[in-house]
Amino acid sequence: MIARALTAAMAGLMLIAAAPPPVNVDGGRVRGSEDNHALVFRGIPFAAPPVGSRRWTAPAPVQPWRGIRDATARAAACIQNDQGWNHADFVSGDEDCLTLDIRTPGLDGKRPIFVWIHGGSNRAGSPGEMVTSRFGGGDIVLVAIRYRLGIFGFLSHRGLGREAGGASGNYGLMDQVAALEWVQRNIARFGGDPARITIGGESAGSQDVGLLLAAPAARSLFAGAVMESGTPGFGLPWRSREEAERLGDQVDALLQSGGDVAKLRAASVPALLKADLGLHDEALEANDYLWLRTTIDGRVFTVSPRAHLQEGPGKPLLIGSNRFELGLPGGRPHRDSFVARAFGTNEAQARAFYRLDHPDPAADPRMGTRDDQIATDVTFRCPAGAMASLMAQKGAPVWRYEFDLAPGGGRTSHSAELGYIYGDQRLPSGALLGEYWSRFVLSGDPNRPGLARWPRFQPDDRAHVSFEATGAIPGRDLRVDICRLTDRL
Repeated sequence: MIARALTAAMAGLMLIAAAPPPVNVDGGRVRGSEDNHALVFRGIPFAAPPVGSRRWTAPAPVQPWRGIRDATARAAACIQNDQGWNHADFVSGDEDCLTLDIRTPGLDGKRPIFVWIHGGSNRAGSPGEMVTSRFGGGDIVLVAIRYRLGIFGFLSHRGLGREAGGASGNYGLMDQVAALEWVQRNIARFGGDPARITIGGESAGSQDVGLLLAAPAARSLFAGAVMESGTPGFGLPWRSREEAERLGDQVDALLQSGGDVAKLRAASVPALLKADLGLHDEALEANDYLWLRTTIDGRVFTVSPRAHLQEGPGKPLLIGSNRFELGLPGGRPHRDSFVARAFGTNEAQARAFYRLDHPDPAADPRMGTRDDQIATDVTFRCPAGAMASLMAQKGAPVWRYEFDLAPGGGRTSHSAELGYIYGDQRLPSGALLGEYWSRFVLSGDPNRPGLARWPRFQPDDRAHVSFEATGAIPGRDLRVDICRLTDRL
C-alpha cells in the first residue's frame, strides 16, 4: 500500500511538472494546456463583462481575479440568435464573453502574431476551434478574439448617444480595439512580438479588419492585414448615426421601453434577441445584412470609414474573395432595386453589362447564375478591388487573390477557402494555401521559393492570383468592366 501511495504521489508530481507554467496577464495569472507541441490558452478576459450598467458601453478594464485562472476549457461565445449553422455558439452564448484564445509555440522568443476576427454577419459565430489550427507551425503566435454581436454589439440609440456625448453604436468594434490593446500589452509573455501583429478575418471578420484599418484608435495596434471575402462597407452605403438611431427607435417600439436606456439594460437576453430579428433597414433588400451596414457612430468613426482610410497610413494587405460567394440578397424580386442602389448613375450601363433585359442565360459552372454573379460582384469582388486600389495608392504592398476551389471539383462558395488556409485541405499542387498566408504574416509578402509566384497588386497593374484546379494562375483587371461602374468599399 505504501508503494502504491508513493507511485500515485510521484505520478501526481510528474503531472504538475508537465503542466505549462502560469502566465501573468492583465488581471492575474492564467494556465493553459499543451497541444501538439504548442501551448494553448482559452478564454482569457481582455475586458470586464459587458453586463448590467456596462451593456452598450465601451469595454471596461479587466476585473482582477485571485489565484491561477484555468484557461483550458472552450470559452463561451457572445450572445446570438440561433441560425442553425451557429447552434453550438448559440447554446454556449453568454454576455460575459469578452475573451480571447492564444496558441503559441513557446513562452520565450519574439514571434510574429496573427490575430483572427471571426465572421458571422456581425450577429453570430465565434472563433470556434481556431486556436487548434496549426497555421504558421512553430513560427507564429495565433490569437482569436470574441466581440459583442448583433443588437448587443452594434445598436445605436438616442439615449445611449446622450450618455456618451452624441456617440452610440459600434461596441463590437470597440471590443476588437480593446482586444488588440490587450495583445499589445501582454503578448510578449506568450513569445510574441507586439511590433509584428497582423490582423485577419473572413466575411464580417474581414469587414471588421477593414474597419480597423480605418479606425484612428486602432492604427498603431497592428502592422498588416488579411481580408477574406469582406470589406469595410460590403458595397453598402454608410449608415449615418441618425439612420442608425432609427433602429434604436424600433427596439423601443418592440420592447415598449419608451426611449429609456435603463429599461433596455434591464431587458432579458431572449427579449433583446427577439427584437433583433424584428429590425429593418429600409436601405437594404434583406435584413441578413442589417449589422453589416457600417454606422458612422461619432466615436469609432467621426467621418466615413473611407475618409478615415484615405487620411490614414497604408499597411501591407492581403485581400480577396471567392469566385462565387452568396446569392442575391432578398432573391430575384429585389434584383432591380439592388442593381439601382449599387450602381447609382451607372445603373443603365450595369444593366447592359448583365443583359438584364434579356432572358436568363444558363448558369456559369464556376460563377453561378446571373443573379449570383451580380451579388458576388457588388458585395464582394468589386469592393475588394476598390479596397486594394485604395491601399496600393498609398504605396502599401497589396496582394489580391480570387479563390475557386472546392472538394471534388465543385463550385466554391462563401467561406470555402478557410479549410485550405487554416485546415489541412491542399491545393491541386499539394501545397497548403496557408503557406502563402503564413509567409505574409512573417514578412509582409506571401511569396517564397517553392510556391507559384503571386504578383503584387499595383494601381496601374491590377494584378492578382486565382487559386483554382489548374493551380495558382496570375491575372489582372479582375472583372474590371463591371467594377469600374462602382467604387463602393
